[in-house]
Amino acid sequence: MISSKSARVLLFAILLAACSPLLLLPLLSAQTAPDPWTSDHTVQPVDLLKELSNTKNPPVILFVGFKRLYTAGHIKGAQFHGTTSNDEGLKEMTAWANSLPRTTNLVIYCGCCPMERCPNTRPAYKQLASIGFTKLRLLVLPTSFAIDWAEKGYSYDKGGE
Repeated sequence: MISSKSARVLLFAILLAACSPLLLLPLLSAQTAPDPWTSDHTVQPVDLLKELSNTKNPPVILFVGFKRLYTAGHIKGAQFHGTTSNDEGLKEMTAWANSLPRTTNLVIYCGCCPMERCPNTRPAYKQLASIGFTKLRLLVLPTSFAIDWAEKGYSYDKGGE
């Protein structure tokens, strides 16, 4: 026979197991939502490197991921203005972006994880597009910044605010 305390613990565990997937639905649906960009609004690493070498009109690079990843390594010249998977980060990024002309050649990237699961790129792209950026693109890093940029020998900086 099971004690009443053990029965309550077992019932709680069963309820928790049954409800856990429901708690994750908003996160899962956000990460499996259709991409807000088209292939015309993306740039491959090799092409971005060519653009960055153009000293007359290089793109503005914005890292939209987690601060600790920015500090660990980011594209030379990239700026960090908030982690865009949360409201506070989106507000910080938007405040920064509001100071730029809407025709700015702006490339965003994260690289925290495989692109299809990234919690940062979609909110950032949607927000920047919604406030009128007309030359907005996403850097294609299918796996991660480490694999698709750093391990390929492309230069990057560490640290920074």
